[in-house]
Amino acid sequence: MKDINIKSDEMVTMKKWALLGASPDESKFGYKILMLLKKKGYTVYGINPKYDEINGVVIYHSLKELPEAVDAVSVIVNPNIALNAIDEIAECKIENVWFQPGSYNQEVLDKAKSNELNIVFRECLYVELGRI
Repeated sequence: MKDINIKSDEMVTMKKWALLGASPDESKFGYKILMLLKKKGYTVYGINPKYDEINGVVIYHSLKELPEAVDAVSVIVNPNIALNAIDEIAECKIENVWFQPGSYNQEVLDKAKSNELNIVFRECLYVELGRI
């Protein structure tokens, strides 16, 4: 089994991101992180089956629809959705996953580890991006 420990400061250096749980609601982290990644010069792809566009950003309905491979995915959905998303993340060969607070439980973390994903799950991506 490979080493699945990765530091948040290492993951934020990755330049191509998918954001699972992109939201048009400006009060939600699914919006704030999407816009901050874009503002900071990252390539970011929003994922949400309910939307086609958010504030000028094309939104994809699944990770399988992305036009190119990404370095990491930020998960900002409830643990039940996150649990189901791990299969698609692994299928798309995305190795680096940042679980936002509230998006995971022990079952989610165990499944991510069994799929040998590199994970960050205690820190907030929005906070870490603000430090750059």
